[in-house]
Parts: sequence; structure tokens; C-alpha cells
Amino acid sequence: MSRVAIVEDSERLADMVRQALAGVGIEADLFRNISEATYGLLRADYSVMIVDRGLPDGDGLTFLRALRAAGQMTPCLMLTARDALHDRVEGLESGADDYVTKPFAMSELVARVRTLMRRPAVLTALTASFADVTVDRQQREMRCGDMSVGLAPAELQIMLCLVEAAGRTVRHSALEHAAWGLGDAVTPNALEVTVHRLRKKLTSINTRTRLTNHRGAGFALEKISG
Repeated sequence: MSRVAIVEDSERLADMVRQALAGVGIEADLFRNISEATYGLLRADYSVMIVDRGLPDGDGLTFLRALRAAGQMTPCLMLTARDALHDRVEGLESGADDYVTKPFAMSELVARVRTLMRRPAVLTALTASFADVTVDRQQREMRCGDMSVGLAPAELQIMLCLVEAAGRTVRHSALEHAAWGLGDAVTPNALEVTVHRLRKKLTSINTRTRLTNHRGAGFALEKISG
């Protein structure tokens, strides 16, 4: 059975979320602060984590950045009362896969959690390569030579989709489907923000492969010659 980690200090809200998830057959564990969550995430594997931005012992985004830096790539749904565009972008850049603002309908939250759980697999092989870049599904990272960088779930699916295309342009809709599923709401600018993160990660491993935007058509991986 799928299991979700809820990192939320409001017991009332956490219980409501847990009951809503239980209604569709999803079990959930509650962690009331960052300290509890850090310990809990080391002891069990979760399909998705739901993290409140405002926690009693720190910022949920800071917590998420630390998890991603440590290689923890469990899909994350961020909860927050902040609904400005720059707040949503900051959440995505910190490694969140989706973003829900309070107040929210439980049906929407459940739908978004289920979307993160059923993200489609683009390739069945453990690794896939294009030019000098290798994407590792099992390790959730991409490598160039002896350098590597971790990939968040949406980043991993987009890179696999681009690698499978072998340099051809992939439409925006196809990349969104690969990362977030078909027919579900996607946070505004989610694809652009994720591509921005991937470009920085490609640069960090000193690859000569670039993620190029073909305006009006989509994105492609291209090898820089010379």
C-alpha cells in the first residue's frame, strides 16, 4: 500500500489530510516538525511527502533543500499560505514537485498526491545516455565523467524523456505529461522552473550537453561541438 509522510504542525489539518488520503486507500504518517520528519524519513520509504512551509523548528523550504542536497528525492507537495507567483517559483526551485496554497480543497490535495504517485516511467532501463550525460533512474542522478548531481522526481522524468528523444525536440505538453501526469493541474511555470534547475545542474557537472528551448516547439538536448 502507498504511504505518505505528512510534515505538519497543525494536528487538526494533518488529521483531515490523513483521513482524506485514507479514503482513497493511502496510509500516512504524521511528523509535527523538521526534527521528527528527518528521523522518520530515514526509517521508512514514502511514495510522497507533504511538507508545510511554516514549521515550528524551521522553514519547510530550507528543510526540503537539505533533503535534496542529501539525495532524498521523494516527490514533495509543499503546503503554504503564501500564494504569490514568486513564492511558488521559490518552492519549485527548492525541489518541490507541486505547490498547494491554503485554504485548499481536500479533493484537490488528494488528486495532486495521486498524480505524484503515478508519475509515468519513460524508460525501463536503469540508465540512459545522450552525448556525455548519463541519467541513472535507480540513483536518481545524472553524471558526466566523474561528476554527478541528484535529480528531483520531476527533473528525472523530464531528463529521461529528453534522452529518449535523442536530440529531437520534445513538446512542452509531452514533458509535462512525463513529469506530472496527464489531465492534472500543473503549477504555473512549473515546466520552465524545472528546466531552469536542470540547466544549472547540467552546468554543475561540466557537461557539453545543453538543454535548448525551441520557441513554440519544445525543448531538446543538444551537444555543443568544439
